[in-house]
Amino acid sequence: QVQLVESGGGLVQAGGSLRLSCAASGRTFSSYAMGWFRQAPGKEREFVATISGSGGNTLYADSVKGRFTISRDNAQNTVYLQMTTLKPEDTAVYSCASSRTSYISPSRAMYDYWGQGTQVTVSS
Repeated sequence: QVQLVESGGGLVQAGGSLRLSCAASGRTFSSYAMGWFRQAPGKEREFVATISGSGGNTLYADSVKGRFTISRDNAQNTVYLQMTTLKPEDTAVYSCASSRTSYISPSRAMYDYWGQGTQVTVSS
């Protein structure tokens, strides 16, 4: 059974940084792309970033490009999201997800396992 456990969320002031982690178990980690998504109150879950199984390809939402960096450590079965220059509009529950394939995609439909999420709150 695949399990994804996020950590690293919290409260930060605007302009600050946080690093989220997602520890995976239950499948061959390097065979699958991983993604980060977020959901703010009253809004739909939206794509943030994704990384291919090998780590060689990444894709970001326009809203976070240049501020967030996704990375993975296949030896540790962990994917990270380094967030810098945080804005109040980044406030959301951030969830990691494991893709059905090794290829990157921003589509939620391509992800078959999801973590429970970690809250990120950015104060102004």
